[in-house]
Amino acid sequence: MIVVGWTPDEFGEVALHRGVEEARLRGGRVVVVNATRGDALVDDRFADDEQLGRLTAELASSGVEVDVRRSMGADVGDQVLAVAQDASADLVVIGLRRRSPVGKLLMGSVAQRILLGADCAVLAVKPAG
Repeated sequence: MIVVGWTPDEFGEVALHRGVEEARLRGGRVVVVNATRGDALVDDRFADDEQLGRLTAELASSGVEVDVRRSMGADVGDQVLAVAQDASADLVVIGLRRRSPVGKLLMGSVAQRILLGADCAVLAVKPAG
């Protein structure tokens, strides 16, 4: 079982593609998690219905069994970790974004929370370039 932390942007896409690739290699399935804290009127990392439709269509042709889950909670990293634990994940795949030192200090890091809190292997990927 592969769990992918997905956002509708280049970071989520690279994580998704790598997660599907890993599932093919391992003969497993994928659970895609799109999560939000729900504390902002607009969260561009939480997919709307149109983005979810495109995601579902793309995954339908992947040849891998995929389950897409959306959630809202206090901490996005904890939401991904909860799904990974519930699904007995073998691997969590996340996309990394570049942040300034001040951004790291002020905002915390979903990726760091997942890297340090996961009970299984974590693969952190980033877009080329």
